[in-house]
Amino acid sequence: MTFTTISSREFNQDTSGAKKAARQGPVFITDRGKPAHVLLSIEDYQKLTGLNANIVDLLVMPEAADIDFETERAVITHRPVDLS
Repeated sequence: MTFTTISSREFNQDTSGAKKAARQGPVFITDRGKPAHVLLSIEDYQKLTGLNANIVDLLVMPEAADIDFETERAVITHRPVDLS
């Protein structure tokens, strides 16, 4: 992963170059010499925020294997239905 730093002016003059650099890693955009913004690829952003996790990944509990859990068997009854 490559870190790139460019000024706001450079970003405005070469946006496509900044987007290409973002494929290799974050692009830090400075304003008057201080970091002000970061340009990321969507893949890096999703990894960072966890937005690409599916429901299974979100529900995984590695410590769940140590939990003893027993339930009683469910008794399901039915009743006649009058469709007249």
